[in-house]
Amino acid sequence: MTVQLSVNVNKVALVRNTRHLGIPSVTRAATLCLQAGAHGVTVHPRPDGRHIRPQDVFELAALMKQWPRAEFNIEGNPTQNLLDFIRALAGRDMRPQQATFVPDSESQFTSDHGWSLSRDAERLRPLIAECHALGVRVSLFMDPMPDQMAAARAVGADRVELYTEPYAAAWGTPDQAAQLQRYAAAAQAALDAGLGVNAGHDLNRDNLAAFVRAVPGLAEVSIGHAFIADALELGYAATTQAYLACIASGDKS
Repeated sequence: MTVQLSVNVNKVALVRNTRHLGIPSVTRAATLCLQAGAHGVTVHPRPDGRHIRPQDVFELAALMKQWPRAEFNIEGNPTQNLLDFIRALAGRDMRPQQATFVPDSESQFTSDHGWSLSRDAERLRPLIAECHALGVRVSLFMDPMPDQMAAARAVGADRVELYTEPYAAAWGTPDQAAQLQRYAAAAQAALDAGLGVNAGHDLNRDNLAAFVRAVPGLAEVSIGHAFIADALELGYAATTQAYLACIASGDKS
C-alpha cells in the first residue's frame, strides 16, 4: 500500500491568527492539498488556540465529508481538549478517521516526546476504548523504542506514530544510518505486535524518501511545518506533488 500523506495545516492557522482578516484560509489550504493528491488532513488544536481553533476543526470535518477517500486526523492530548472534539464531531456524524494521542503539556512549544506506557497506560486505556466506541482509530505518539510497541498494542492502540525529530536532526550526519536503523526496528516491532505504523515530526523533502525506503510497513506520514514552509515558495499543489514524489521515490527503491 502506498504511504499516505496527511498534511498538517496548523501553520496556516498560525499565520491567519496574526490578523483578523480570515486569511490565509485553513479550509482553502486543505482543499488545494487534497485536490493535488494529499491523502488526508491533520490538525492539532491546542487548548490555548495558538493556531487551529475549534471552528477550524468543525469546518475541516465538514470539508472532509466531500472527500470520502481522504482521512481526517486530529492530534492532541486526550486528557486536555482532544476527546471533547471527537465526541462533538461524532455527535454530528463528522467523526475523524483517526485520533493521534500526543503527551503534550498545555504550554508545550511543540511535540517533543512519546508516551511512557509504564506510567500512562492505565489512564489511556479507557480513552482509547471511548474512541473505538465512537468509531475512531487511535494512534499513539511514540518514541522509536521497539520494546514499547507491544505495550502500545496491549493498551488498545491501533497504530503508533513514530516521533521522527531525532532522525531529522541526524540527517546528513554520521548518526543518520544508526537513527534509520532505530526507526526500522521500532516499526518492525510495531508490525509484529499487530500495530499500524505512522510517522511524523520534521520530515521534509530532503529526508522523507530515505525514511520511506528504510522503515517497513509505513502507512502514513503527517507533515506540517516543512510542508507549509515549502508551500510559501512553491504553492500548495506543487508542494503536495513534491512530497508525493518523495514518497514514491522511497516506495520504489
